[in-house]
Parts: sequence; structure tokens; C-alpha cells
Amino acid sequence: MASDNAASAQNIELPAFIWDDNLIRRYDLSGPRYTSYPTAVEFDRNYSVEDMVKAAARSKASGGPISLYTHLPFCAHLCYYCACNKVITKKRDKAMPYVERILKEAAMQSKLFGADRPVQQLHWGGGTPTFLPEQEMRMLMSGYAEHFNLQSGDDRDYSVEIDPREVDDHTLATLWDIGFNRISLGVQDVNPVVQKAVNRVQPRDMTEAVLNESRRLGFRSISLDLIYGLPHQTPESFADTLEAVLEMSPDRLSIFSYAHLPDRFYPQTRIQADTLPTPQQKLTILHNTINRLLEAGYEYIGMDHFAKPDDSLAVAQREGRLHRNFQGYTTHSDCDLVSLGVSAIGQTDDAYFQNNHDLEAWEKSIDAGQLAIIRGVGLTRDDRIRRWVIGQLICQFRLDRQQFVDQWDEDFDAYFADELKRLKPMMEDELIGDDGRILQVQPAGRLLIRAICQIFDLYRKEGASQRFSRII
Repeated sequence: MASDNAASAQNIELPAFIWDDNLIRRYDLSGPRYTSYPTAVEFDRNYSVEDMVKAAARSKASGGPISLYTHLPFCAHLCYYCACNKVITKKRDKAMPYVERILKEAAMQSKLFGADRPVQQLHWGGGTPTFLPEQEMRMLMSGYAEHFNLQSGDDRDYSVEIDPREVDDHTLATLWDIGFNRISLGVQDVNPVVQKAVNRVQPRDMTEAVLNESRRLGFRSISLDLIYGLPHQTPESFADTLEAVLEMSPDRLSIFSYAHLPDRFYPQTRIQADTLPTPQQKLTILHNTINRLLEAGYEYIGMDHFAKPDDSLAVAQREGRLHRNFQGYTTHSDCDLVSLGVSAIGQTDDAYFQNNHDLEAWEKSIDAGQLAIIRGVGLTRDDRIRRWVIGQLICQFRLDRQQFVDQWDEDFDAYFADELKRLKPMMEDELIGDDGRILQVQPAGRLLIRAICQIFDLYRKEGASQRFSRII
């Protein structure tokens, strides 16, 4: 992707945080999370493999580093809350055929995007990446080394999602040995009653053992994931979970909201609705959690992400270098995204494209020597401009008009005259300020940043559909 200009050489002063119940009630509607713009809802099934090949050719011609994402869909256990694309199985022998096909896909995409471009960012997501046995892990990464220009420097960001229940005595050492330097641990809640209700029994000492061994090996930016809104959670019980997690002292924390949509995600039918916290309890949990994390010294990156002040995410945000993509917040804004595996989404400066969600259909395409792209979208110049604006707001919480002019050779006020009119109620509510030079998200607006960004979303001028989660 085209590199964005840094906001300035000096650190950006981020707004403080204010919780305002009245504003939350007013603006807590449905809205995108803006891991892409246009969002996946705008992806078109008429977008063809040929369109993707042309986008990859333009990416190859532009050069620059790339990010490499792999979707590994297998899970040995079904977590009832999960809405990810996954395959539940205890048959580990399914891993090898999948890895072999991934490497076939990697060979095709390497030719399209350019084998010599440095892979600055690499991520294994799932599913459960640690479902793969050691042999398959090593085979996958060594295959990538044949097809792509993997890096070994300290500035690389090679991360993997880990289920502590799927870690044996050799897993972490293997991941470190094959090149990973960052991990994310799924925790969700340490309360045994909550764990049993969502079918994810994971004792605290199991999580601590994985975290401690990861630190001993040298992994950095260790992240833990929690979910609020799960059955049997209360403000008090989640506060206890948070204290347990703070004792583990992760570098990053993600605090996700559980959206109960059993009509869309069948596993959630196993969760009894009357055991869920009320909407007001969920808000209380979130409010208390944010306050406690700020008190503990974490910085509020945005959305549901927190990091210690010396973590690379927090540093990048202060320096105006933070970026957002399908993997969440990242420090690598100049990387096109090459994505492999079932349902994986790739990205270039002017296109998004997604593989088939169906495992059997994806396998059939790869076996035939074909890419498995089934939908996508080519970006207009207007899409790219709006993506840049939304990215500035959701990552840096500010937008500098001069920087906009330098980037796009357009007058901001003229280009977004209608949006600025629709932004006025938010200015009156002090969600965002405007001094004529910079649009600055205010303390009360940080939590409602998705609502602010939605003003600049051309596809959401009439509001967001129920296909999106609530903003809070």
C-alpha cells in the first residue's frame, strides 16, 4: 500500500478519555469496525480472479514490503461464543493436506506479488494455529521461506494466535525457532463458571505457564484477549478476571464485546440468553475495565485495544504511524497484504479480495492450480481518500488538513462539505473539535470513534445495517 506521511516528527498528544452515559446512549448504534474501507459488506461476487491478478501486478510494480497472513481453520474444541470461520476436529492428520495446499497457493501468489519483496509482517490466525503439529509448523514456514523473502531482523513483526490448551512442551520453542517473535493468547475469562458455560475450560495456571515460557524464550509484545458479555459474567466477576490478568502483566490487551447472534452463528445456540449480563451490566464492565487499565498504566489505543506505553503500538500511535487492517491495529502501514487459506482476505492499495469460505471449495480450486478468490472490490480514488481519512481518525484520533492536502491534492473542506455539516452535532456534543486546521477527537469521542468515522463512510450515509455490531 502507499505509505502515509507521518503526522510529524514530534509525538502526537492524544486526547484523554471521558465516559459520558448520555452520549453513549445517543451514539451507541450499529457500525463497522473499519478494518477495511470499503467494508467487507461492499465486497462484490462479480470481482474475479482476473481482477485480483491485475491488482497483484500493480502491487508488484509498486514494490515495497508485504504482510503475509495465513488462516488456519482447525480447532480441537468448539468455543460456544466463537463466530470465526473454523473446522472442529480432533484429527491432526487433517493439518498436513491443508499445509500442502497452502504452500501451493503461496507459490501462485508469490509469483503474482513478487518473491523478493521483504515480508515485514507475518501472522497465523484461526481457528487455532497451534492445532498444527510441530512437523507441519516447520514445513509451512520453511515453504514460505522458499516462496517469499522472510526477514530475521528485530523490526519484523511475526505473530501467531495461541490457544494455551493446544500448547505442548515443544510448541513455543518451535514457534520461536521458525521465526515468530510475537504471540497473542486467547483467555476470554479466568472464571471457571464462565469458562464452563462457553466450553473453554482453561485454568489460570495454564495461561500463566505459557506466558512465562514465552517471555523466557524472548517473545515480545505479548497480547492477551478477553471477552466481556459472556454468560454468568458480572461487573464484580470480570473485575476479578482483570486483576488476575494484570498480575500477568501482558504488553497488550484486547477487550472484545460478545455479540449474541445465535441465528447467524449456530454454536451460540448453546449459550442460554438468560445467563448473559444485561446491556447496562456490559456497559458497567467496560467502563470499569477502561478505568482500571488506565489506572494500571496502559494506554488506550482505540476500539478495544490497550498497550503499555513502551509497546510498539503505543509508540507508533504517538508518532502518527499507527495503521489498521484485518488483523487490527498494526505498525506496518506500507505493507500490501498477501493472504492465504480458506476465507482469507488480501489487500493492495486499490483492492480487497477474499478466498472462498467453504473449505472443500477452496481445496478444489487449489488442487486445480487456481486461486480461490470469490469476491472483492476495486477501490475508486474516492474510496482511497475516505479510507485514509477514516484511518487517521481511528488510529491517530486526529486529522490534519495540510497533511490531507499533501497526500491527496484536494481541499478538505470542499471535498467533505456535506460530511462537515453532518459532523456538527458531534462537535456540539464535544465528540470532536475543529480549529480550522485539525479535526481532533475529544475525550468523550474516543469510545465512539466508530460513529465519528461513519460520517465519512459514503456507503453508510443512511446509517449502518444490523449486519454490523453495536459500536459499544
